[in-house]
Amino acid sequence: MDPDTAAVERFRELLRIPTVSHARWDEVDEAAFTAFREALVRLYPRVHSALECEVVADRSLLLRWPGRSDAAPVVLMAHYDVVPVVEGEWSHPPFAATIVGEGADATIVARGAIDDKGALVAILEAVESLLAGGLVPENDVYLAFGHDEEVAGTGAPAIVELLAARGVRPALVLDEGGAVVSGAVPGVDVETAMIGVAERGVMTVGLTVREPGGHASTPSRLPATARLARAIVRLHRRPFPVRLVPPVRAMLATLAPHARGPHGRIYGALGLTGTVLVRAMPRFGPETNALVRTTSVVTELSGAPGENVLASTARAAVNIRLLTGDTVAAALARVRRAVADPAVDVELRHGSDPSAVSPWRGEPWRRLSRAVIDTFGDDVVPTPYLQLGASDSRWFTAISDNVYRFAPFRLSSAEREALHAADERIRVDVWLRGIDFYRALIRLA
Repeated sequence: MDPDTAAVERFRELLRIPTVSHARWDEVDEAAFTAFREALVRLYPRVHSALECEVVADRSLLLRWPGRSDAAPVVLMAHYDVVPVVEGEWSHPPFAATIVGEGADATIVARGAIDDKGALVAILEAVESLLAGGLVPENDVYLAFGHDEEVAGTGAPAIVELLAARGVRPALVLDEGGAVVSGAVPGVDVETAMIGVAERGVMTVGLTVREPGGHASTPSRLPATARLARAIVRLHRRPFPVRLVPPVRAMLATLAPHARGPHGRIYGALGLTGTVLVRAMPRFGPETNALVRTTSVVTELSGAPGENVLASTARAAVNIRLLTGDTVAAALARVRRAVADPAVDVELRHGSDPSAVSPWRGEPWRRLSRAVIDTFGDDVVPTPYLQLGASDSRWFTAISDNVYRFAPFRLSSAEREALHAADERIRVDVWLRGIDFYRALIRLA
């Protein structure tokens, strides 16, 4: 079996292990998580022989590859938990790791193919092969693999706490994030490597309305469900204001020379055009809207237990993603003002502020950019951007000034849209190229 085929088969074996996260650990298949960790030891013997390996927070993994120096360590991150599936929505079984198509079109369909076993296994493949070639990195390389990223769990914070206690301050941290894409920014046709220099904060607010309840045949003037619906509509009609934050401004300025026609002039003169542009960006689509404002959306609703029963308690969950510069406290206050009803209880369930912003200049950034160009070619433009989703990397900003978010895969818009949805997938050639990226980055470390 040739090396690429063997690597793909190892990847497929790990994709078949259903390491599905749930907010309540007693709902999790513990055996699957144990089986995954045991499979890593068996599939990557050099890694587990040459690297110092430890389990953190019971299930997360921290591995240290000693380099010639420990002065400027690098941390490569990923997580091995995945989100639940609705099997009936999939074209192929979500944990079968089916390969569809042939040649350049060969694609692995599986939950976790991109988010985030794709990166985790590519990292291990890169390290295993470099060890086989006798490489000793210039600086220590840490592999940090979380077990509960999808539920904002304890694994990554525990790893950060452990590294901080040991005085480890990474020179570069890389986690999942942007990809190599085309057409992500209006007017820009060249391929871009979207490297997240910051990520939005995340919080969940609960809206609750209570009333005595009773029979649905005799509703009150404003039942709990109607009052809750009114609060939701008020919130929807009062979106957060738009702003052009530094990571987005830097992205547009970087891409200005590569934009066609008027887009290049607009992006290249943001001092003059920024105010108008930021107001227009929400019209370009959900992703560009999320780049310029804090977003909020109701994701869960509950009411009465039966169709002929008045709800004694009506609830909604509001998921809010905070733009750089906004805070949990300020967003909560804004929600209360928008709802404007003392009979609606507005409660913060959990939240974390936006991450610090990492620099898009300096040696760590140049190292990342060099690895991108070495792997994907000179025609791909590395650019800073604001990551829209939350990741485990936000915890690492406590111990490193250079935390970046980039998955080294060429992904179409349809492939990106399949994250957390049915038919998550990655092309075989694309995944193999990702291994090359991690090899290049480690050699530059």
